[in-house]
Amino acid sequence: MTTDTSRRALLIAAAALSTLTVSSGAAAQLSLKPPVPPSGPKTILGMVVFDGFELLDVFGPLEMFGMLKDRIEIVMIAQKAGPVKSGAGPATIADFGFADAPKLDILMIPGGMGTRREVHNPAFMAAIKDIAQATPQVATICTGSGLLAKTGLIGGVKATSNKMAWKWATAQGAKVMWVPQARWVEDGKYISSSGISAGTDMALALIAKLYGKDMAHWVAHRAEYRWNEDATDDPFAAMNGLGS
Repeated sequence: MTTDTSRRALLIAAAALSTLTVSSGAAAQLSLKPPVPPSGPKTILGMVVFDGFELLDVFGPLEMFGMLKDRIEIVMIAQKAGPVKSGAGPATIADFGFADAPKLDILMIPGGMGTRREVHNPAFMAAIKDIAQATPQVATICTGSGLLAKTGLIGGVKATSNKMAWKWATAQGAKVMWVPQARWVEDGKYISSSGISAGTDMALALIAKLYGKDMAHWVAHRAEYRWNEDATDDPFAAMNGLGS
């Protein structure tokens, strides 16, 4: 074997070993096993839907929590069970109507153009108020904070909303301590996010609160999602003429 042939063989072997090492490391980093084992009963997360809900408001956060199906049970709730059409067109199925919804650990309220109608729906508003009062953790996405504000439950509570719909959302609750520059805001049992995609970042922050930051990173990595961990990083406030 010539010197050049030997050198080439060594280089090929080294490259193969390097590839195996990288592959092995990547597999260890992206384990399908969560970093914290489940314990206790499952947490029940209820997502409210209504005609005209925003697709990503609902399914962005649910994709994150859905990675934890060994410890989270997700249910869809609406004024009545059955198909509910999104603002973009596709429908989802509500598992329960408000009247027969199970007791929740987490309530999520999305936004969408349908919020403009539902604030004038007494039955809908009374139902989400009752459920929110009884639920330990309440989260809103986008203009969902406008719905919650209209119930009166978050008077004196810090919250945020979609910056493009800021005027409408904030008009639903004059006593809410609205924070114009925020990706999401947490105040007691309430956590609210800014527009649409911010709900996914907020969901990961809530996962970090409930199960630890390692778990939130594991979820984000499995989804190949770049989590914005800074709740104050909100360039959309300035884009829409809102100060801090």
